Amino acid sequence: MSDLKGKVALVTGGTRGAGRGIAVELGAAGATVYVTGRTTGGSRSEYNRPETIEETAALVTEAGGEGIAVQVDHLERDQVKALVDRIGRDHGHLDVLVNDIWGGELLAQWETPLWEHDLDAGLRLLRLAIDTHIITSHYALPLLIKRPGGLVVEMTDGTKEYNDDNYRVSFFYDHAKSAVIRLGFAQAQELRTYGCAAVTLTPGWLRSEMMLEHYGVTEANWRDAAAREPHFVISETPRYVGRAVAALAADAEVMRWSGQSLSSGQLAREYGFTDVDGSQPDCWRYLVEVQDPGRPADTTGYR
Repeated sequence: MSDLKGKVALVTGGTRGAGRGIAVELGAAGATVYVTGRTTGGSRSEYNRPETIEETAALVTEAGGEGIAVQVDHLERDQVKALVDRIGRDHGHLDVLVNDIWGGELLAQWETPLWEHDLDAGLRLLRLAIDTHIITSHYALPLLIKRPGGLVVEMTDGTKEYNDDNYRVSFFYDHAKSAVIRLGFAQAQELRTYGCAAVTLTPGWLRSEMMLEHYGVTEANWRDAAAREPHFVISETPRYVGRAVAALAADAEVMRWSGQSLSSGQLAREYGFTDVDGSQPDCWRYLVEVQDPGRPADTTGYR
């Protein structure tokens, strides 16, 4: 595939998980991809995990694109501005912005009410999950609107429909994930005049590095985790949502999606792509129709 040859993308929070999957699939489509994060071969974020932005950039290049790793803390305005200035100097334009920064796994206290949740941790979570996206868009959008066809993808967890009807386990997590959906909607209104689109996108149950580690499995034997959590059978790889972003970025009529809350499973049906195993998991429909009602795990008709 070379649908995105000549296109320039910025994938923030691309160290691991969905960000890495998105960066790699944009590279597979021929794009030049700037990958940002805080963890490099020489220093780690508070996550203290081994994945690095250099590894992601190398995977982008190996897939067929050009991966460029840049260490950036997206709460630091000067660092974000310097990144965008560099992209402007080197390329003169930005075609795809993926706001995938999260950083809250170590801060969320699940099933803990607001008044018992550590307040500093909760407010830090909101800064990492929301402020980073706003700061990045503030500096990047002037470059993106230089020519029509630009795309902003706000990454979150859950569709608007699902999040509107379901409490997402923690006050701060719930607020963060729903707020990002509104960020995508608001940017769509402001970008429309320039012929650029903004959407919000959610993966399903993601087999990220951290999730696989949590269940004590690898990508090779991930189905073994179903013994502990039967509904894990609906899970998907980070490459699946990456293919969703690549499909949107290559769509000449992407404006039809602008302002909408989308999912990887929904877009797979629309564009015809699959996960790496050839399946098309539809996690959010599965949650509503199977998992949440307490029915036995069964992916028949859902992947």
